[in-house]
Amino acid sequence: MRVKLFGAGGKVGSVLGPALEAAGHDLVELDEADAMVDFTAPDVVVANIEAAVEAGVPCVVGTSGWNLDEVARRAEDAGVAVFYAPNFAIGAVLMMRFAAEAAKHIPQAEIVELHHETKVDAPSGTATATAEAMGGDVPIHSVRLPGIVAHQEVLLSQPGELLTIRHDAFSREAYVPGVLLALERITTLPPGLTVGLGALLDRDS
Repeated sequence: MRVKLFGAGGKVGSVLGPALEAAGHDLVELDEADAMVDFTAPDVVVANIEAAVEAGVPCVVGTSGWNLDEVARRAEDAGVAVFYAPNFAIGAVLMMRFAAEAAKHIPQAEIVELHHETKVDAPSGTATATAEAMGGDVPIHSVRLPGIVAHQEVLLSQPGELLTIRHDAFSREAYVPGVLLALERITTLPPGLTVGLGALLDRDS
């Protein structure tokens, strides 16, 4: 597949670009692309998506911290698929699912998410999505420090016990399998916005 990678020089993009090529994809400009992948920043991602949608190019987006509603409407009107995941690590998706299940039985919980100091949005998209999956009213604590990639703990407590569900991404290679899966499935998704890697994993169930 011919892929336009926005953010190729960034922390994720610098890992993702070689991985895409190793998987047999060609990195091209948007006007030649069959799909685009965006790992940039909240202030530029929407413009990148809109340019791709206008060109009829389906999108795989890993940038968080932007408003999904307007893009969803434009993509649906244009008949173009846009896939967004707050986290492309398979383990992180499972962590979110386990947390949602646990919250049905242990209602008191808090989330601690830790990322590198240059991450713009806080809380992270993963933490926000986790809280929503758990019912929405879960306090989130954000930590931004150098030397950290991406880590999240969900702590659920009741008298006499504590359940901790944790995911650690030690390198950005953790996101590669999820992005490759999204590119594999992007042409099968309906027009408009599809959210969450879990939606693709469910297709394998």
